Amino acid sequence: MTLHHWFAYEGTDIFHVGESGAYTYKTGHVALDADGCPRAYHPDNTGLDALANAGFPHGGWRSVLVVDPNHPDKPFVQPQGPTQGFFVSKTSLTDQSLPETDPDKYVDAASVPYIVFPGAFHALAGTGTWGDVLMARSLNAANAGSAAIVADQGPTNAPLGEISLKLAEALGGHNPNPRNGAGAPHGPFQYVVFPKSKGTPPWRRTVQDIQTQAAALLAEIGGWPTL
Repeated sequence: MTLHHWFAYEGTDIFHVGESGAYTYKTGHVALDADGCPRAYHPDNTGLDALANAGFPHGGWRSVLVVDPNHPDKPFVQPQGPTQGFFVSKTSLTDQSLPETDPDKYVDAASVPYIVFPGAFHALAGTGTWGDVLMARSLNAANAGSAAIVADQGPTNAPLGEISLKLAEALGGHNPNPRNGAGAPHGPFQYVVFPKSKGTPPWRRTVQDIQTQAAALLAEIGGWPTL
């Protein structure tokens, strides 16, 4: 299937895949995202990620951490369960049937392979939205790849390449650490995204369901050899 140059975003060339609506890009950039994981952030800064990366306590944390309904100036602390005492970390993709304070409402970065759209990229027509599926592969490590889902929004003008901890592992990373980037996979990487592929509702889905759908969509455009 023919690739057509679509546009360049922050130095990354984006190509449409024939007339399918799918698009593909390659990047060597990688950033690690722990958001959505119930163990991502802790008041004592003992979570998977550093509180500073959530904008806490100085500002910006409301876009990452759930606000305490009873104390709007503070993040909500999980009152019970296996991750009692941790903050609740959000993702843009959510289960609309659950309350804001339920960690299960969000997409767990430690168990679900997902990618992050920079704000400016998400705002562009045709790039897709939360719940759309994709396939990702490492061009450096043989057989390292995975289906994934678009689940979170990053800084407005960030480069493409921010991924969940689970996707980082699938792309060849080892014990990826979002605090300092240690253990991240080494690129370059290739992604093929399928806009308008989100489910109804967009979330909640199993990893196997994401894999099945994304693999079928990749097969429809001829598989990796066409890209």
